[in-house]
Amino acid sequence: MSNLNPLLLIPVENQVRELDPKLMLACVAARRGFSSVIGSRRELEFRIDSYPKSIYLSKSMTGRSLIFFRIARKFGHEIVTWDEEALVHLPPQTYFSRRLHPEAIKHVSHLFAWGEDNVELWRQYPHLPKNIAIHNTGNPRNDMLRPEMHPFYEEEVKALRRRYGDFILVNTNFNHVNAFGPDMNLFKPVKKPGEPANFGRAARGMSREYAQGLWDHKQAVFKSFQQLIPRIDGAFPDLNIVIRPHPTERHDVYRDIAAHSSRVHVTNEGNVVPWILATRVVLHNGCTTGVEAFVMGVPAISYRESVSEDYDNGFYRLPNAVSHQCFNFEELRDMIYQILSGKIGVANGADRKQMIERYLASRNGPMACEKMVEVLAAATSDQEADDSSSTWVRLQRRVIADAYHLYKRLKPMLPGSHNRPAFQKHRYPGISLDGLNQKIERLQEILKDTTRIKVEQLSDVLFKISV
Repeated sequence: MSNLNPLLLIPVENQVRELDPKLMLACVAARRGFSSVIGSRRELEFRIDSYPKSIYLSKSMTGRSLIFFRIARKFGHEIVTWDEEALVHLPPQTYFSRRLHPEAIKHVSHLFAWGEDNVELWRQYPHLPKNIAIHNTGNPRNDMLRPEMHPFYEEEVKALRRRYGDFILVNTNFNHVNAFGPDMNLFKPVKKPGEPANFGRAARGMSREYAQGLWDHKQAVFKSFQQLIPRIDGAFPDLNIVIRPHPTERHDVYRDIAAHSSRVHVTNEGNVVPWILATRVVLHNGCTTGVEAFVMGVPAISYRESVSEDYDNGFYRLPNAVSHQCFNFEELRDMIYQILSGKIGVANGADRKQMIERYLASRNGPMACEKMVEVLAAATSDQEADDSSSTWVRLQRRVIADAYHLYKRLKPMLPGSHNRPAFQKHRYPGISLDGLNQKIERLQEILKDTTRIKVEQLSDVLFKISV
């Protein structure tokens, strides 16, 4: 579109994790004249036929993306992608079968990588299209970890410290065995004792051997954390303990534990960044929050009472490697004491710094959001603005749109669908217009951006950001 930048479509699936960084991307894009529609992924995709030719910023390229990609391309939309799961990722062959689909990726024009490790991972993919561009930009999520962005969460950090005082933050990632819906785990519950369990959605793209080994390991770690939390509660009577489950985990088990102590709390409220900044120490096992804590200079411990070298090194290597590691309760208790007393800080060392530089681009200098917008501006500079089409083409598009709307309405009714209203509300609870405007104001103040941004509410879960 010569001198006319198109609309960006920015879907948000897990609100607590994705909204803030994607909102910053929309603000940075507005400087270059882009308008954006941001909000619930399901609602945004449902309305795909109502937008002019746009750029859709996908977060995955799985087989589940294929139907939507085909329809979006029919309506003239360009698709660019990063992969939310490519920072802490599975071994290459398992990652490829789970996260990349050879037909879906053909619809993508540009790939945005978290860092050089991500670039090299994608380049190993045997079905990578020859003409696809890979850009080592970093990700908007790691932009929010940079020191200059910490003031964005300053008021939230203060509020958390007022509410919880000194606290240990326990971040869990047991969504493979403790998912919101039982069909979302690695294996579905069996109906009869002794019968083989069918794969759940979390096992998509895995061999049965790999999935069974991962299930066994995650169950063991999950059990160790359930036993660990009451022991920490007893060992540190002056501290609160905040359990923050993975966005797609059930909370029941943790609430049962919290019911026995007034100092144990369970919440998934807001983005994890202010919680990490507010805590004295982060406790996890193979969780991305270990990486985030390291980048922000907050001590993190990976508790590895149950060890599987195959999975810990092949899947969770990065978050474990950049954290202190403890293999029993006594080690953990002593490590926490030393952190609280100031004798030990963030896990350090040249090897860890080199590793993080390899995995995360744009930690200094221009932000990932700025680099992405540069790519998008260059990619659209020579496109045609003509959006006209023949009557026959418009009729075809109408038929496609009607069929897609019917499919999206029926899909939540299918057994095991992750589009059930309760789960959608769990992942995307929504935000008010005032709340969104307040976030934009804080972002612009930090970025020293004087662009006059207009925010229009399109539905209860969708907003248009324009200049």
